[in-house]
Amino acid sequence: MNDVFSVFITGVGGQGILLASKVLSEVARISGADIKKSEIHGMAQRGGSVVGHVKFGPKVHSPIIADGEADVILAFEKMEALRHIAALKPGGKVIVNEQEIPPAPVTAGLMEYPGDIIDRIKALAGEAVTIPGNELAKQAGTIRATNIVLLGALSNYLPFDDGQWHEAIENCVPQKFVDMNLKAFAMGKGAV
Repeated sequence: MNDVFSVFITGVGGQGILLASKVLSEVARISGADIKKSEIHGMAQRGGSVVGHVKFGPKVHSPIIADGEADVILAFEKMEALRHIAALKPGGKVIVNEQEIPPAPVTAGLMEYPGDIIDRIKALAGEAVTIPGNELAKQAGTIRATNIVLLGALSNYLPFDDGQWHEAIENCVPQKFVDMNLKAFAMGKGAV
């Protein structure tokens, strides 16, 4: 690994973004990379936006991913992907969970949830990989493993082997949920 790699993780409170950031940081640590991470979770308890910045490489000086710097945006919710698309660098990848979580103005009937979000993302990013994360997590045993499904999809674009990912998952999730999370990871990896 010669360059610093930046992953911008976004979603809504309660989707497991903080655990995903932790697992990603752990797999980078296991590989021997320098890592910096930062999370912003303001209104997370009320379904608000949550973002995680994870950077790894030979030497990382700051965890913050500036606009135009993310190699990958990993979005747990479609509108959150669109909201943070400016973070993506030219030629970067966007991986989007197909889930829609209407924000407060939509639930209050003040606006509609856009039906063309993926098309908008593709127009701005050039490419977007969509993953039925919630469905795959249910098949793995629990919808709570959606974050690990999405990390499985992300793993296709990162320089870590499956053994390193498995070790990171084992180090970060409670022992009784390891097998279920490893299954979720494999399902996400196979979905791309």
